[in-house]
Amino acid sequence: MAVLKFFPYRAMLQSKLSVCLVFVLLLALFFVENQVQQLHTSIRVLERALEENTSRQVRNSNTITIQQGPSLRHDPSDMVVIYNRVPKTGSTSFTGIAYDLCSVNKYNVIHINTTRNIHTMSVADQMRFVQNVTNWSAKKPAFYHGHVSFIDFASFGSIQQPLYINIIRRPLDRLVSYYYFLRFGDDFRPKLTRHRHSNKETFDECVARKGYDCAPEKLWIQVPFFCGHAHECWQPGSRWALEQAKRNLVNNYMLVGVTEEMHEFVQVLEATLPSMFKGATDHFQTGLGHKSHLRKTSNKKPPSQETMAQFETSDIWQVEEEFYNFVLDNFHAIKKRTLKEVDGKLIPIAKQFMYEKVRPKS
Repeated sequence: MAVLKFFPYRAMLQSKLSVCLVFVLLLALFFVENQVQQLHTSIRVLERALEENTSRQVRNSNTITIQQGPSLRHDPSDMVVIYNRVPKTGSTSFTGIAYDLCSVNKYNVIHINTTRNIHTMSVADQMRFVQNVTNWSAKKPAFYHGHVSFIDFASFGSIQQPLYINIIRRPLDRLVSYYYFLRFGDDFRPKLTRHRHSNKETFDECVARKGYDCAPEKLWIQVPFFCGHAHECWQPGSRWALEQAKRNLVNNYMLVGVTEEMHEFVQVLEATLPSMFKGATDHFQTGLGHKSHLRKTSNKKPPSQETMAQFETSDIWQVEEEFYNFVLDNFHAIKKRTLKEVDGKLIPIAKQFMYEKVRPKS
């Protein structure tokens, strides 16, 4: 009889266990389903992240493709200006402005000092120079200056292109100034003994005896400075070098002025690059030290009409003079579009463009 009474209790216990097992199974199923949902959500988030990353890569790829030419990213903090200054064109006066303004306008000035004052570099040195200039972020924005002929950064694989500027002078005037500078120096460092200090011969006398320092070949400096490092650039009187110099000026130089109109050159430069040259015009004209008259060659005598006529028969003079006139005409056109005369003074022309009809509307 006792055994028979145990069966109802056992059946009740089994029923309770079955209910508990069902509950545990449902709880496990709910947990698994929740984990699956979370996994799906994570997968969707990951897919969106991958899509966004792919889109960024495409946009960056397109940006790099666009910037294969001269960089249009005019970020003032990344700017590099190169002034490959031609000797005896007033470059010391102009460079003095850059040094005086660098602290105020927050940029760096760096002199390119070449061995023995050579005007060209080896291919290896050109590559080093391009890499230094583009990668030296700690010294940007930067203003580089030196007596070095033009270097095409793109030909060395550089995406960033510097802003080239320069100043040239009437060829014969430049040579005469350099001739007397070698003998008598200037008022910038009057006590410094120059290489030809013992030679008191005038330029006219040198030309009459066909001397070395006054030969027409000595005119050949401004065209090759713009032409570049190619061998033909440095062949005196080369018409190919002249055309290459013109192409480089038009395609690679932001601004080229002339010594005879340096004040206007400084005005145009300040209007174009105020982040670096703000205040340059006033400083050049009336600033401390009067930079417009910083250096003058001593004992310089103008050449005679006979000497000038003799040079004008030279092919070298004709090519250099043609380049000078090309630069002069180009500068006058730029000046006309940049400056206007008001009450007898030249002032910058206000911005003459705007943006409109932008779609889609934000």
